[in-house]
Amino acid sequence: MSIAYDYAAAEPAIAAAKPRLLLIGGQHVPSITGRTFKTLNPATEQVIATVAEGNEADADRAVAAARRAFEGPWRSMRASERGQILLRLAELMKKHADEIAALESLDAGKPISGVLRQDLPAAIDTLTYYAGWADKIHGEVVSTRDDALTYTVREPVGVVAAIVPWNFPLMIGMWKLAPALACGCTIVMKPAELTSLSALRIGELALEAGLPPGVLNIVTGPGRVVGDALVNHPDVDKVTFTGSPGVGRGILRGAAGNFKRVSLELGGKSANVIFDDADIEAASKAAASGIFFNAGQVCSAGSRVLVHEKVYDEVVERLTQRAQSIRIGDPGDRATALGPVISEKQMKSILDYVDIGQKEGALLITGGIRVGTRGYFISPAVFANVEHEMRISQEEIFGPVVSVIKFKDEADALRIANGTAYSLAAGVWSRDIGRVQRFARNAKAGTVWINTYGYTDVRLPWGGVRDSGFGREHGSAAIENFTEPKAVWMNLNV
Repeated sequence: MSIAYDYAAAEPAIAAAKPRLLLIGGQHVPSITGRTFKTLNPATEQVIATVAEGNEADADRAVAAARRAFEGPWRSMRASERGQILLRLAELMKKHADEIAALESLDAGKPISGVLRQDLPAAIDTLTYYAGWADKIHGEVVSTRDDALTYTVREPVGVVAAIVPWNFPLMIGMWKLAPALACGCTIVMKPAELTSLSALRIGELALEAGLPPGVLNIVTGPGRVVGDALVNHPDVDKVTFTGSPGVGRGILRGAAGNFKRVSLELGGKSANVIFDDADIEAASKAAASGIFFNAGQVCSAGSRVLVHEKVYDEVVERLTQRAQSIRIGDPGDRATALGPVISEKQMKSILDYVDIGQKEGALLITGGIRVGTRGYFISPAVFANVEHEMRISQEEIFGPVVSVIKFKDEADALRIANGTAYSLAAGVWSRDIGRVQRFARNAKAGTVWINTYGYTDVRLPWGGVRDSGFGREHGSAAIENFTEPKAVWMNLNV
């Protein structure tokens, strides 16, 4: 099977992806070394842009710019004015929606229909939501004794290093940027090396919206260079990171040097549990979306579908039919449902896991092969007869590969669901209200979906524990991430 790719349709977005510079102190500047790297379109393997390759010195000057802005215009600005700037940025994103969506689709290989349906609206919604928070961050009066006025205030934590992943660069980038700015922090953002373009465009629009120079700085380049430099920098007060558990552990070690605050959103091996009394059609449809959306490159992907033995064969058949009917192709075509995975390295890793699953004795029902000879496309894979202890059941594959696991009863389902190192999310399908509530209470997961799967909202906390990280994003939890409480004690007997 070959992929029909409309090169002509991509040309405007390619033209928009002109050579990209770092954003430091409100200026677009080359890296100190002058070095660059190329970013590829995962659907075609074509070069779409040349990007400045930052290093430790670039990270240092970005942190210095962020510190100047924090101590200067941003901290002294009225909170309501900060909120207005975020609202103007949201309006500019709406104005340039087609361009931003095309850029994200091109750079990350994401089907543009998904970007327009989820990524872009979620990013704009996040900005709007935290713009409303900007002038509502407050402390409280705490009565301690009659001769004193005692109260608390919340102050911005300071300079934030935001390290953003490649699977949702626009949306997750905004999850970090919007609340940090609303709280009065300044930011040095390090986009993923594979997907830097939308962040750089948002940086341009932020300046147009009136963000003072140095409040948002963007340093592109390798994580092992730029990311490490930010994590270890003594003048960075907070690190917020989304990515792999291995990198997360390294960030914790680096941040310990000056006890900077850290929040981590890491991996997942989420269980989507289907009981025999569930709506099997709805559950199967959602299970397919839960693993094949964004080519399975989702931290909370339902990569383990746990099915009661009575309906196991039926669910496997329905998942197989859905996997085989998914339209694979040009991400720029709005009819495309499954685009490429992000890189050749990721493609090889996923295909290796397909081989591992078969060697372990799981039955590959469909998919799990490269599609075409150009671009990093993989057909959706469904594994049946998967045992809980198999590597494909325990390890995060981060691709369009689902393991369907049989269970006997409620206790067995919970044991399997909780039996990995991850605890980001879980889903449960049943008409028994007591059963789903028991599962939600006992599931080791930061989010539990009942008779649905995959929905998120910026107003609800998001995150996990164990190898899924710690801390929460979204809602009021993000305000706590980027502020410090201060107690004030005023003597009244003066």
